[in-house]
Amino acid sequence: MVILHHYPQSPVSEKVRVVLGLKGLDWRSVEIPRLPPKPDLMPLTGGYRLTPVMQVGADVYCDSQCIIRELERRFPEPTLFPEGAPGMAWGLGRWTDGPMFRTAVALVFGAGAADLPAEFAADRGLLYFGPEFDLSALTRTLPETLAQLRAQFGWLEDCFADGRDFLTGARPGLADALGYYLVWFVRGRYAQGPEFLESFERLCAWESRVKDIGHGNMRAIDAGEALDAARDGEPAAPRQADPDDPQGLTPGDQVEVVPDGVDGAPPVSGRVHALAPQEIVIHRSDGRVGDVAVHFPRVGYRVRRV
Repeated sequence: MVILHHYPQSPVSEKVRVVLGLKGLDWRSVEIPRLPPKPDLMPLTGGYRLTPVMQVGADVYCDSQCIIRELERRFPEPTLFPEGAPGMAWGLGRWTDGPMFRTAVALVFGAGAADLPAEFAADRGLLYFGPEFDLSALTRTLPETLAQLRAQFGWLEDCFADGRDFLTGARPGLADALGYYLVWFVRGRYAQGPEFLESFERLCAWESRVKDIGHGNMRAIDAGEALDAARDGEPAAPRQADPDDPQGLTPGDQVEVVPDGVDGAPPVSGRVHALAPQEIVIHRSDGRVGDVAVHFPRVGYRVRRV
């Protein structure tokens, strides 16, 4: 049973929901708070506070990169890479989830500064822009931000100049989820978003095609049911060493894992359970759920021995 811990307004969750739709999956939904504390999520993650989180029994997947990679492994058809070259799509994600996402957040924050709840602005400002976050500065630089985003949306628009239906060709894949969630975010959270997007005719036609894919088959459950699923299960991830690990990590090492460049994100502590070039799995225990395996991507995360 695939369980997604998320909330409706989360743009990164929308990316994962599109992937669930691309694969036509049945899944369970647990709606989590937009702001800490998140008492029904912390027993699973050990402190990881970003959204979304995926759970399959006692295996917990943090970060959309790790979530999507696991969905492709478990449910390989239809593939997220219909044109091949999966590395290109993952590389695209480093742009859409990094500089382009922060530009979109800067636009939404700068344009909506007057209406942003102070607690939400302070929390997300620290996460996305660091301790020097200045909401008024985002408002002052709004024209520059719009210029930056318009140019980048233009790159996506150009992909459809040859008449293709999706970013990499005739069939949808991961690249479409990576681009779509930012268009979805700007349209829904920037007051002038619909007008701003009107100039991208081909992009908007593609947006409609991706939207029509949907989110698969979702059923809402409460957090207690998800916690019980973890308690009643056992981690399925096999113990695995990586003799070529650049940090010299080995199973059993006590470590902390923290997202790179995200201020205010607490580290997650545990013992290394499995290592691979793309993933690290740590084992931890909690009184509510027992033993869990928490999965993180290696790209975008720092691991240190403690």
